[in-house]
Amino acid sequence: MDSCTTLKGFRHEAYACFLRSADALWNAVDALMSTPQATSFAELSQSLWFERKWPSLYKAFVRGRIDEGRLRSIFVRYLKPPKPGSWVWIGIDASSIARAEAATSADRTAQHVPNLPECKKPVTFGWQFSTVVALPSVPSSWTYILDQRRVDSQTTAIEVAYEQLASLVPQLGAKAIVLLDRGYDATWLWCRCSGLQAGVLGRLKSNRCLYREAPPPTGKRGAPRKDGDKLQPKDTSTHGHPDGVFSGTDTKGRPVQVTFWKHMHVKAARWLQLTVVRVVRPHASNKERDPRSSWFVWIGDQEADVVQIALGYVLRFGQEHGYRFDKQALLWEQARLRTPEQFERWSQVVAIVHNQLVLARGLVQPQLRPWENRERQPTPQQIRRGMDKLLRTLGTPACAPQPRGKSKGRQKGERVKKAERFAVIRKRPKLPHLVPL
Repeated sequence: MDSCTTLKGFRHEAYACFLRSADALWNAVDALMSTPQATSFAELSQSLWFERKWPSLYKAFVRGRIDEGRLRSIFVRYLKPPKPGSWVWIGIDASSIARAEAATSADRTAQHVPNLPECKKPVTFGWQFSTVVALPSVPSSWTYILDQRRVDSQTTAIEVAYEQLASLVPQLGAKAIVLLDRGYDATWLWCRCSGLQAGVLGRLKSNRCLYREAPPPTGKRGAPRKDGDKLQPKDTSTHGHPDGVFSGTDTKGRPVQVTFWKHMHVKAARWLQLTVVRVVRPHASNKERDPRSSWFVWIGDQEADVVQIALGYVLRFGQEHGYRFDKQALLWEQARLRTPEQFERWSQVVAIVHNQLVLARGLVQPQLRPWENRERQPTPQQIRRGMDKLLRTLGTPACAPQPRGKSKGRQKGERVKKAERFAVIRKRPKLPHLVPL
């Protein structure tokens, strides 16, 4: 099946997931994909591919319905399979959509604001979304979205991440490695993920305590030791003798050293076998975002090549580039929709556009500005600039709008009430108790 046929099939199957206001929602998909000059949500209605008036853009997200479960299955089915013997690298992270002044929006929670200069309270209020992506072989914004869900106030990003992985991993049909940031350093998640048919490589916090296997019984009175010697990343006196050391270069030819300790565990789950890995990069700037020494935990096959797996963690930064493209180019956080359900529909539209650009990568001639580097691989935004020509060939599964006459408007004497106000939810729920699988 060629790329054009694949893209057509994806478009028609994704359109079938729109259960209500399907035509207006799909017009929004095509408008967002082919109008790179739009700087706001409302400007999408000025696109030639949005065949309706601008109020229909907002009504589509108010009245529309999307079968998200079916859409997730379509995303997985159209994922390009890896080369034989290779892994599918999966990234998962949570991103905040700030709505600090939106008092009429329900279920807003306190959200940490990253990458700010030093300040006392880097906190805002809004919604949080957990996104699972297939990562490209080179860190870039060419990620492929597999699932995108909102983290409501009754749950946590860690719980939502496990739900997403539990539903996606069985559908992949290939060996997968999940890369987790330091925010997912949670024993509960490690235990749950150990039952999945995928390996997990996660960043460790510097104060995390792990333990070696317990020594044999001494024969003395009293209960035998349940844990061996401690290993804590920030305490060099606890590192002891590793099980292996590798010195070499990374994919860019820069020196790197990998040290690992096998058969480790945590007190809360002694049955869970872990491998602790330290990666030292002498060329790093040793700042918070570029540390010289990084610590990881590997949950999976204890006989796997942990050195190559640890060096592959650099692919996770492609998810950050994908987030930047969605927010800056695809206007993900620009849409001022009132309810979280409306914004969830908008998030699915953004994901559909993002994945279509990935599938159309070999079908469109990238449109470069005079100052853009022609020696680099094209970016999704450069492909997006040429999507208008491709859409004329592909056509649209949406039906043309039908005239319905002039609206009667409100009844005489009808009073419009003020929109309901909602307080910010500041308390976050805790993870459930740890239960061995």
